[in-house]
Parts: sequence; structure tokens; C-alpha cells
Amino acid sequence: MSSHTRRRVLQGAALAAAGSVVGGFGAGHYAAAAARPTTGGKGSLPFLEGAFAPVTEELTEFDLSVTGRVPRDLDGRYLRNGPNALGLEDPRAHHWMLGDGMVHGVRLRDGRAEWYRNRWVRSSRVAKKLGEPYQGEVPPDDFACNTHVIPYKGRVLALQESGPLPYELDAELNTMRPYDFRSTLTGAFTAHTKYDAAADELHAVAYYPAWDHVRHIMIDRTGRVAATHRIPVADAPMMHDFGLTEKYVVIVDVPITFDADAAESGAVVPYIWNDRHPMRIGVMPRAGGTTRWFEIDPVYYSHTLNAYDHGDTVVLEYTSLPAPFYAAGRGNGGPSSTGTPTLDRWVIDLRAGRVTSTRVDDLPQEFPRINESLVSRRHRYGYAASAAEMWRAYEMVDGVPPDQKFTNCLVKHDMLRGNRQVHRFPRGAAASEPVFVPRRGARDEDDGYVLSYVHNPDRGASDLVILSAQDFTGRPLARVHLPGRVPLGFHGSWVADA
Repeated sequence: MSSHTRRRVLQGAALAAAGSVVGGFGAGHYAAAAARPTTGGKGSLPFLEGAFAPVTEELTEFDLSVTGRVPRDLDGRYLRNGPNALGLEDPRAHHWMLGDGMVHGVRLRDGRAEWYRNRWVRSSRVAKKLGEPYQGEVPPDDFACNTHVIPYKGRVLALQESGPLPYELDAELNTMRPYDFRSTLTGAFTAHTKYDAAADELHAVAYYPAWDHVRHIMIDRTGRVAATHRIPVADAPMMHDFGLTEKYVVIVDVPITFDADAAESGAVVPYIWNDRHPMRIGVMPRAGGTTRWFEIDPVYYSHTLNAYDHGDTVVLEYTSLPAPFYAAGRGNGGPSSTGTPTLDRWVIDLRAGRVTSTRVDDLPQEFPRINESLVSRRHRYGYAASAAEMWRAYEMVDGVPPDQKFTNCLVKHDMLRGNRQVHRFPRGAAASEPVFVPRRGARDEDDGYVLSYVHNPDRGASDLVILSAQDFTGRPLARVHLPGRVPLGFHGSWVADA
């Protein structure tokens, strides 16, 4: 693959053409777009408007105002990453998922909200657009990682899939350097790592358009890549997420595949829905070995809630959207779908050689999370978010559905009892991914707090909402009032102080 094509794959035509900080479509446009409702009319770009509109400033504010009380045992930082386009010259050549990464963070300690910060991830391109020097050597496939931010062995890492190295951030969200796990990571990484706390292992499944395989990567307790397993696949599929159990790595081979012709012609996202590519689930022992493949009906597999072993079966719970799913979008500046995401379950029967699919909940929802100490082990509770503006933007392919179809809420699932609780927010209060934080000394799986950034339409800014996980539908324990908006974005983590 040529270097030209590689840049197109990772950054898209819009980012390759982006120039100054403001460009021809900069701060003034974004400020107006943030205040403008998403109409969904002809020519609308919903992923640059309303709750998605990029913010134009890096803010720092101390001693934040709080309604309610911040639990005193929350001692750490709540961080979330997401695309925040910087200086677009041609917004119609932009794709939401390729926006420059921006991390938002709130520091909580001793019942106080000490600070809020938002910072762009300083890739070489972002540093140039901000008029700043780039420190050190520019890594291959450099990109302002925009998808996840995780703690790992005292570090904070911003993550991206399909090429770029993670970027390490300091305690105040300043970009330090690319991070390669002590010089042991070569090739692509993922945005959706799985950390097995019991084994002290960090796992990833990485894809790259020039490969004829995907890679399972295991980083051991020393912080080094200890094993890499190559799993042959055809057509260079996009593998956004995967599952991990105590015994197995679960690989989901989706019918979204790389299109070299589209990449060479300058397509922003050169991945297409490919009806000729069969959808499969692969189960491979964690230590490597033969992968068993199971063909299934096509869906768009979006995010893993969790996976675990259960007798002779492997269970994976996940969010999915109906097929076909258009990762490159259909002219609306972001992905497009023919329906909204639901929570589903695959049970892979290794003895019988079949997969059973079950709908867990048909309420539109995304960004599922659990108590992270149970990754790869059986869980009871799961959490997810629903943002009406996101579902309207995704379904632009078929027009804008009626508003009453959607709501803004956080969801708690009880997998043992098979029910859900819903914490609802008002119209215009778009909710981001929920993250569970255990209470100090917790004995029960759900003894703790659920944190989420939620837009406050009355203030035109965002709040960090803190719920009691065991009183999920009750009044928030606290609303930390931020000085600006946190646009709808992707994933985040709680970074506890040692």
C-alpha cells in the first residue's frame, strides 16, 4: 500500500486538506452550529451540529459548582475521548469518526470537583494546526487518537484502531509522547482493549488494511507485548471490538471490508458493506492455536458489553445495528444505519458447533459497560447510554424518525433477573457513555457509582452526572457543572488515584 493510500485510510481526505486552526469553516461556524437544532433537512450535516458540534477552545476551570454532593470516596479523574474536528476547510468532506481526538476530564477529590480540562491530543498534524512544535520523532501512521482513553500501569493512554500508536497523556491531559509498550508494539493497535484484572493482562485485537490477517496481542504484567497471534482473514475487514473470556479470544469478522479503489480515489472512509463477505465468529484459545469459525447472519457488531465462559459455551453480550451498516456514511458526515442499536447476546456452543442469537433489549442504546473488574468473567449488571440526537443522525439514510421514538437516558441491566432500569433525562440532554466506579470497600457488583457526561440544555453546557448504581432511577447524587460542552463522542474511563 502506498503512503498516500495509508494517509487516506487513517486520516481521510478532509484531514489531509485541513489547514489553519479556524480555516474556512472554523470557530464562528461551530459556535453557531452548536446552538442550531439538527433539522435533518437536505444538506444537513448532523455530525457537525447540535450535540455533535466541535468545541473550539481548550478550557481549564477550578473549584467547579456542584448540585448535590460528590461522594468523598471518588478520588481520581473521569476522562472521556472523542472526535473534535480542528480547522475544517471543507466540512462536506469530513467524517465524524476522523475528527481530531479531544479528551475531557474532571478531577474529583474529598467531595469536591477540583478541575475540568479539555485538551486536543497533539499528533504532529494537530500540533501544526495549533502553531506548536511537535516534540520528538513523528511515528508512522500518526493520528490524534480519538476513540478511547484508558489507565494502564500508572499511565493514561489515548487509543485509536488500525494503525496509530497510542498517545500517552500526563495527569493534566497534556500530550507527552506516542507509547509503544516499552518498545515492544509494532504495527497496528486497537481502541477497545480488554484488561483482565485477575491475570494482569491487557489484550487487543488489531486490524490493518494491508494485512491478510488480524492480530491478537497480549501485554503481560511487565507492560510488554508478550504474545502476538496472527489469525488469517480475507478482504481486510474492520474489527472494531472483540470479546475476551478466561479461556478464549472471540473475534467477530464483520462484512465491512477495505476497498482499495475507494482509498486510492480519496474516499474519506474506504470501508464498505460487503455482501460477499460472510459474517463469522471465531473462537481462539487465549494462548493461541486453531481458531474455530462459526458463520452467522449478518449484523453490524458494534461494542462488547462482556464475554465469559459458561460450561461448553462462550457467551458474548454486545450492541449491534441491523445490516447493512454504512461506516463511510451516505452523505451526512458520519455513519448511517437502517435502524438503531440494540443489546443482544450470542451463545456459542462449542460442543454442538452452533451459535444462538438472542435480543436482550430493543431499547435504542450504545456504549455498553460493566464493572471492569469482571472483564472476561460472568457479570450480572451492565450499563448503556441512549442519546436521541445520535439515533436521529444515524438514521438520516431513511429520513428523520419521529422524535417520540427516542429518548435521552442511561440504562442499567440486570442479566440475572432479565430486567432493566432507566434513568431518563429531558429533551436536549444528550447522555454519553456511562462508566461504573466501585465504591471504596464495595462487596457487591453494583455497589458504586455511574458517571456520565450529560448535556444541560438550560445552561448550554455539560454536567458530569453521578448516579448511585444501586439507586439508579433516583435523583443524581451530584451534578458537576462544567464550563463548556462535551460533544457527543466515544469512550472513557475512571482513573483512580493510587
